[in-house]
Amino acid sequence: MEGGMNENGKDSYIAGLKRYRERGIPIVIDGEVCTEPDWNRIFEAREDNSFYMADFVLDDKTGRLTEIRFDRVYHK
Repeated sequence: MEGGMNENGKDSYIAGLKRYRERGIPIVIDGEVCTEPDWNRIFEAREDNSFYMADFVLDDKTGRLTEIRFDRVYHK
């Protein structure tokens, strides 16, 4: 992917997601809680110019992280 992450960057990002998951934070892609084998989808290049954007969802009362959500967005 042009301008994308190199393999070291991807590995580091995945390692960070693992640490969050180990702390009980779900990793959600397209509205579904996903396991580690699915996480590489967030790095895939798409012909329709879409990509995944992360949202870090916080609890309104405590301000603590409750989930990491990845949704597809489109670049026009």
